[in-house]
Amino acid sequence: MAMQNDRIIIRGARENNLKDISLEIPKHQITVFTGVSGSGKSSLVLDTIAAKSRRELNDTFPTFVQQYLPKYGRPHVDAIENLPIAIVIDQKKPSQNSRSTVATYTDVAALLRLLFSRVGQPFVGYAESFSFNHPEGSCPRCSGLGEIRELDIHKLVDFDKSLNDEDTIHYIAFGKGGWRWIRYAHSGLFDLDKKIRDYTPEELDLFLNSPQIRLKNPPSNWPKTAKYEGLIPRMYRSIINSEEGLLHAAVLNPMLRMGVCPDCGGTRLSPRVLSCKIDGKNIAEVSALSITKVNAWIRSLTSPLAADLKVAIGARLTALEEIGLGYLSLDRAVGTLSGGEAQRCKIAKYINSSLSDVLYILDEPSTGLHNHDIELMKHSVRRLRDAGNTVLLVEHHPEMIRIADHVVDMGPGPGADGGQIVFEGSYDALLHSRTATGLALGAHGRFKEHPRTASRHFALSHATLHNLNDVTLSLPLDVLAVVAGVAGSGKSSLMECFRQSWPTPADVVYVSQKNIGVSLRSTPATYLDVAPDIRKRFAKAHHMKELYFTFNGAGACPVCGGKGVVISEMAFMDNIETVCEACGGLRYSDEALQYTIEGSFAEHPEAGNVFIKPNDQSKACFSFGMARKRRMESKVSLNIAQVFDLSVRRASAFFRGTIIEEKLRPLMDVGLGYLHLNQALSTLSGGELQRLKLASHLGEQGKIFIIDEPTDGLHLRDVHHLIALFERMVDAGNTLYVIEHNIDVIRAADYVVELGPGAGENGGNILFADTPSALKSCPTSVTAPYL
Repeated sequence: MAMQNDRIIIRGARENNLKDISLEIPKHQITVFTGVSGSGKSSLVLDTIAAKSRRELNDTFPTFVQQYLPKYGRPHVDAIENLPIAIVIDQKKPSQNSRSTVATYTDVAALLRLLFSRVGQPFVGYAESFSFNHPEGSCPRCSGLGEIRELDIHKLVDFDKSLNDEDTIHYIAFGKGGWRWIRYAHSGLFDLDKKIRDYTPEELDLFLNSPQIRLKNPPSNWPKTAKYEGLIPRMYRSIINSEEGLLHAAVLNPMLRMGVCPDCGGTRLSPRVLSCKIDGKNIAEVSALSITKVNAWIRSLTSPLAADLKVAIGARLTALEEIGLGYLSLDRAVGTLSGGEAQRCKIAKYINSSLSDVLYILDEPSTGLHNHDIELMKHSVRRLRDAGNTVLLVEHHPEMIRIADHVVDMGPGPGADGGQIVFEGSYDALLHSRTATGLALGAHGRFKEHPRTASRHFALSHATLHNLNDVTLSLPLDVLAVVAGVAGSGKSSLMECFRQSWPTPADVVYVSQKNIGVSLRSTPATYLDVAPDIRKRFAKAHHMKELYFTFNGAGACPVCGGKGVVISEMAFMDNIETVCEACGGLRYSDEALQYTIEGSFAEHPEAGNVFIKPNDQSKACFSFGMARKRRMESKVSLNIAQVFDLSVRRASAFFRGTIIEEKLRPLMDVGLGYLHLNQALSTLSGGELQRLKLASHLGEQGKIFIIDEPTDGLHLRDVHHLIALFERMVDAGNTLYVIEHNIDVIRAADYVVELGPGAGENGGNILFADTPSALKSCPTSVTAPYL
C-alpha cells in the first residue's frame, strides 16, 4: 500500500483532446509535461488534475460557503487516486486593486508595519496604524490611494443650461426626469428655467457644495425621507469613491483630473505615520527601495527589538531576490507587474510556506525569462520539491525540462492529432527517444551564415523612458533584429521609444500578447472572417437565407436557444449545467443540421494525411509515418456544426481552392493549424492570441513589426517554423524587431541589441549592438554565455 501511495494514479482521462489516457505520477518529485503546442499538456495537468483537486477541496466546505468559492468544471476522467491539495501557480495577474502592492501581496507589508511599531521613533501607534488601508494610517486627503481624482465641475455641468433643459448634468440619471435629477428639481430650492450661470453666489454654493441637510417645508413631491446634498459632495460620496465609479469609469473618468496626492506625495500615509523613522527612514521611504536594498537595510538593523522580525522579513525578501525579483520596489502596484513577475512573486511566497505534501502546478514558469533568470527559477522550483512537495511543470524550455525527475511527453501532434502520451521516463531517456521533443532537444541551432546588412538605419537619441539611461542607438531597418536582455532590463521601453519617435505611426505594427480586442463569442472563424463565407456556401447550396445557418439566429436549437447547454439554478448550490438533449450540445436546430455540403480531406501541406473512415464519415482518422504517402480523394458531406468543429488544417483541406482556404492559410503559417474553427478565443494562451494577431497581418509589405516574445508557449519544433516565417516577412520588405530570450531566435537574427546588465535600476544600458556571431565574444553580455 505504501508503494501505491507514493504515486498519483490517473485512469481514463478524456478532457478536451485527451485519448482516454492513464498514467502514474511520482510524488515528491518534479515532473515536467512537455510536447508540441496543443498536444494536451494543459488539458491533463490543469483541466484534469488541478480541476479535480480543487473540486474535491471545495466539496469539503458547507453548501452555503461553496457558492462563494471559484467554480471548476467536472473533468472527464474515470478516477484519480492519491491526489494531494493542488495549488496552481500560473501567470494570471492578481485582481487590479489599487491598494495591492508587492509588499502587501507577499506579506512583507504586515511585518514591516510591526517592525516600525516596535522600533520606530517617535512611537505613533501599533502596527495597524502604519497601514494605508487603515483610517489611522491613511492620508486623509487621498484615503490611502496615493493619488487624487478631482472632479472638473465644468465637464460635469453645462452652466449655459437650466435644470429644465436636456443634458445639463452629464452623468447617469441626472437627465431631465431621472431619479438623481429629481433630488434637485423637486427640492424647491431652484428656478428650473434659470440658467446655472445666472444663479446667485448663494444659490450656486447651495447647488454645488451643500452638505447633506434635511429640507424645511419641502414641496409635496419631495421624497419624505430624503436629504438634500450638493452636487459635488454627492458625486464624491456615491459615485467617484464607490463601486459605481468603477462600473461607469468610461463615463466618469473624462470628468476627473488625476494626479499625485499633494498632501502625502504619493506615499498614501498620514503625516503622523511618516514622522516615525528607523535609522533616518520612514516606512514609505523603505517601501520605495528595491527589494535588494530593503534586504540590506534590514540586515543592518541593530535593535534587539528587531531580532525576530529581521529573520522573518529577510526570509521573504531573500526568496524574492533568489528568484530574480530583487529589482522590484515594495510599493510597486501589483497591477503593473507582468504575468511572469506575478507568477514569481507567488512562487517566492510559497517557498516560505510551512505546508508540505502539497501539489504545486506551474504553468510555463520560463515564459518571459532570460536564461540567467531561468537558472534562478530552477533553484526555486527545486526548493519547493525539497520541502516535501510534488511539483508539476507544463514547460517547453530545455533548461526547465532538464531539472525534471520524471518527464511526460504529449503528442504526437497538436489538437486532434495529440492527446496521447508518447514518452514517459527520465530526461536522459527523452534525449534518446524519437519524439518531437527528444529530437528537438538533441538538435543544436547554428548562427546565421550570411546575416543581412542594413542599407537604412533609424537614429534613436537620448531615450530615457522608464529605466533607460539616456540611450542613443542606430537601429537597422529591413532586417530581422532581436532585442535581448534579462527581464526588466528595458527592452520593451526601448521599443516604445522607437514607436513614439517613428515619423509615420501607421507603419509600425505592435504585436503583443495582450488582449486582441475580441468578445467572448469570438472564434478563429469570426476573427478571420470566414464564418460568413461558410454560411454563404450552405445558403447557396440549399437556396436558403444565411440566418438559418447561425445558432444566434433562425438556426438555433429551440430548446437551449443556441447555447448548447441547459442551466438549472439550484439556489445556494452550484448551478447544474447539462448538455441540451435536443441538439446534443451542437447548438443548431434539427432543420439546420439536415443540410450538408460536400468536400474532401485530400492530403494538405503541413497537415499530415487526413482521411475519413469509409464506415464513419463523421470522424477523422490521422495517419502518420509511411501512411503519409497515401492520398485519398473520397468525398464527404458535413453539416454546419461538423464544419465549424473542423480544425483549421482540416477545414483548409475541405475548402481547398476557395476563399475560405485563402483566409485560413495565415493561421497555418503561424503554427495554429490545430485550432478548431469554433474554438472560443478566451481559451487560447497569450502566445496563441499573439500569433493569431500576427496571422491577420501576414501579406503586408513595407511595415515595421515589433513582436513581443513570440516563442512563449511554443514547442522547440514550432520555434523553427516561426523563424522561417520571420525570414519570409523580412524578404517581403518588412522590418522585424523581436523582443526575445530564445537562443535559437537570437542565433537566427541579422542583428542583436542587448540591454542590461540587470533589471530595473540596474538595467537600461546598451551592452551590445551587432551581429549574433559577434555577441559570443562580448565580455559584458549576459546572453553570450548561453549561446
